Amino acid sequence: MSKRLQKRSKRNEQPPATLKDVAVRAGVSTATVSRVLNAQGRVNRETEAKVTAAVAALGYVPHAAARALASRRSRTIGAVTAALDNPIFAKGIQALEHRLEQSGYGLLVASSNYEPQRELKQVRTMVERGIDAIMLQGDNHLPEVYLLLQRKGIPYINTWVYDAAAPHPCCGFNNETAGRSIAEYLLDLGHREIAMVGGITTGNDRARGRIKGVRTALQARGLDLRPERLVERPYTISDGRDGLREILAAPGTAPRPTAVIGGNDLLAIGVILEAQQSGLTVPGDLSVAGFDDIELAANIAPALTTVHVPVEDICTLAGDFLVARVEGRPARDHLALEARLVVRQSTARPGGRR
Repeated sequence: MSKRLQKRSKRNEQPPATLKDVAVRAGVSTATVSRVLNAQGRVNRETEAKVTAAVAALGYVPHAAARALASRRSRTIGAVTAALDNPIFAKGIQALEHRLEQSGYGLLVASSNYEPQRELKQVRTMVERGIDAIMLQGDNHLPEVYLLLQRKGIPYINTWVYDAAAPHPCCGFNNETAGRSIAEYLLDLGHREIAMVGGITTGNDRARGRIKGVRTALQARGLDLRPERLVERPYTISDGRDGLREILAAPGTAPRPTAVIGGNDLLAIGVILEAQQSGLTVPGDLSVAGFDDIELAANIAPALTTVHVPVEDICTLAGDFLVARVEGRPARDHLALEARLVVRQSTARPGGRR
């Protein structure tokens, strides 16, 4: 482009609209425009419509950095999730984003892949970008994470976990109790040969809690979760298949397990598929139970017995807590929810008897 055309282009560019421009066009004060844009305070519908129309007509975009500097807030909440490709986590992030949007906040998301050092790096990056608060998963975090957030005065909450005596805010359920409940259900059906394809426990307190709950339930009945009956795998369907193959092929596993618990639904679905591929019927030869209650759990054949995790409630309440803390309002910092057993067709008494 020639210098003449460049100069002409610059002359034709319109300067960005300002808050005052919007106020003048809408016939209101700048304070009213600010209240509408930030969803703060009461504004009648007619005035709100005028401001919205003026914003659209002028193409006004608030200057995030300037607004953050003036208010000392970015109106952005961070969330570090364990994995974005897990359906239950994706559903939770969606619920959190929806709730924050209703409160006038944006969401910044990262995935730790269950790696503590990676999570610390992501938290530092979010803090550098000026987040107002952050949602974490589990309570297995490096001390540096808590120290950084506390030094910066950034509100945080641990999710998917609940401990009334925890020193940190939390919102979720007791994974050990939930794991125990599903094992007790299988024991009550008459199963004594129980195995588990659990999640990787390194860096994952939720996986450890669920395995501990299963082991505790078995021990209460004079049984044990023998080493050859427990394998740890990443949370995927193919890993569920691999896990069952390893259990069935392991020396000392006779008699064959009559029930297998998956550390989550993806693992349990993999167990079902591998059992069927191996010529075993579910639940005739093998009862299978999972954890999470993702949409697929109710729509496979046979439908999966599982523990329903109230993921939308967890993330919605976590969002409410964080917004309240950012805005200086009181909020309960230990929130307990119920993870309930949902019985479907994948479990029965040993031999398939219901």
